[in-house]
Amino acid sequence: MTHWIIAPVILPALLAPIIAFVMRHDFTLARAASVAGTLTLFGISIGLAITAMGGQTIAYTLGDWPAPFGIVLVLDRLSALMVLLTSALALIVLIHAIATKWDEKGRHFHALFQFQLMGITGAFLTGDAFNLFVFFEVLLIASYGLMIHGGGRVRLQAGLQYVVMNLAGSTLFLFALGTLYASTGTLNIADMAVKLREIPVEDAALVRVAAILLMVVFAIKAALFPVQFWLPGTYSNAPAPVAALFAIMTKVGAYAIIRIYTISFGPDVEATEGLIAQWLMPAAVVTLAVGAIGVLGARRLMPLLSFSVVGSMGTMMLAVAAFTPYATTSALYYLVHSTFSAAALFLLADLVVTRRAAGDTLTAQLPTVQNGLFAALFFAGAIGMAGMPPLSGFLGKLVILDAIRDSSFMTLGWVAILLGSLLTIVGFARAGSILFWKSTAQQPEDEAEQDTEQEDEGETQTEDDAPKPATALEVAPTMAALVLLALLAAAAGPVTSYLEKASAQLYDRSGYVSAVLPEGEEAQQ
Repeated sequence: MTHWIIAPVILPALLAPIIAFVMRHDFTLARAASVAGTLTLFGISIGLAITAMGGQTIAYTLGDWPAPFGIVLVLDRLSALMVLLTSALALIVLIHAIATKWDEKGRHFHALFQFQLMGITGAFLTGDAFNLFVFFEVLLIASYGLMIHGGGRVRLQAGLQYVVMNLAGSTLFLFALGTLYASTGTLNIADMAVKLREIPVEDAALVRVAAILLMVVFAIKAALFPVQFWLPGTYSNAPAPVAALFAIMTKVGAYAIIRIYTISFGPDVEATEGLIAQWLMPAAVVTLAVGAIGVLGARRLMPLLSFSVVGSMGTMMLAVAAFTPYATTSALYYLVHSTFSAAALFLLADLVVTRRAAGDTLTAQLPTVQNGLFAALFFAGAIGMAGMPPLSGFLGKLVILDAIRDSSFMTLGWVAILLGSLLTIVGFARAGSILFWKSTAQQPEDEAEQDTEQEDEGETQTEDDAPKPATALEVAPTMAALVLLALLAAAAGPVTSYLEKASAQLYDRSGYVSAVLPEGEEAQQ
């Protein structure tokens, strides 16, 4: 048993209060500690990923209490991938927040940031459904603090909606856990995998209720229809670096669905066989449609990017709904891609919006400083999000289309993905042309008149008031995210090979149970 498995949870959990209480009067020291902690987390994540590549599922029992009675963390290829993805994204976002001085708008930014990382990594590593709830609550508290970072009435309203929606989800989560415990007598994921297969179909009414309640809870986290409406308002009003970090938040819900409904409520559980897929597939299709239509109709840049996240979740969940190893592999590849593509666009939006007089409103204005650079970055990010070659989004959607080719919802899935991609392309093309092309083609008449009036009145803009070009450090995080998309496409073979092994390990229920339970193999027989 290696103690490094608990390090991604313990490190930010210890660092956050130290930053909050010991370093709160020295902001430079807090920054240094936060960067050092995130870099260390990234290094640990790489080490855990290398360990997981051996193919062994490793269980870490806290206090040496055996499962299912004690708290257990589980490391396999999937959890290692998600922790590595989280730490890489966190490092990119943190550098942007420091370079653009977003972190200076609230003294507790770095403490909340570390608490957020604790909740995310804990959710990916836990082997217990109740502790999944606990880490969800840590996420909720920290994300609300980050959401309202910088203040403002609109941001507070969006934050309130976000909290109310997630508190409702937390309440349903407790109901689901109580129902599940009443049915099985356990909340350990591996132990549930054994107990649920022992329950006769005629006595499994409570199990089906618990399965549906859990699906609703995870759907809220993953922003699936009909509970996706919180995401556009939250992401579009959050500080851009926070919205970029939130790109991994919806993936927590997707991960929970993949983990719980392949191991505990697996395809071979008679009580819930076919139940989840029948609900998940149409929800994914409608989610994709809502996201694509939202992108097409958006009149502001931040809501456009938020709806693109909704659409990407719908695309990914179509693959998840198939519940086959190949489909799960395609979903995981698209999960990694969509996380970095969303983060790149939100970080770029921050650089653009803060340098436009009209903010994120999609209206033609005078060219922004570094208009060519921002246009090129936006074009690359739009290609990634829309799923066009040569970036990884094209490969991701292509593999998903192939993965659902033999499913019962193949026609509906193909139409939804292809039509949704078309609408997304049109929406991003329209936004890009307004932001970067029309601004250089001609100046709006009303603004020209306004400039003339200001010149007559001697109110010309001074050099101090003019937007300053973005520094190399400010642009670097966005470029890093886009480079990762290119590398994901270039290294699609090795990455897919790892993901195929991760999916095979995920669907190997007996291997997971044997690793977690003291006598897992005997318990299944």
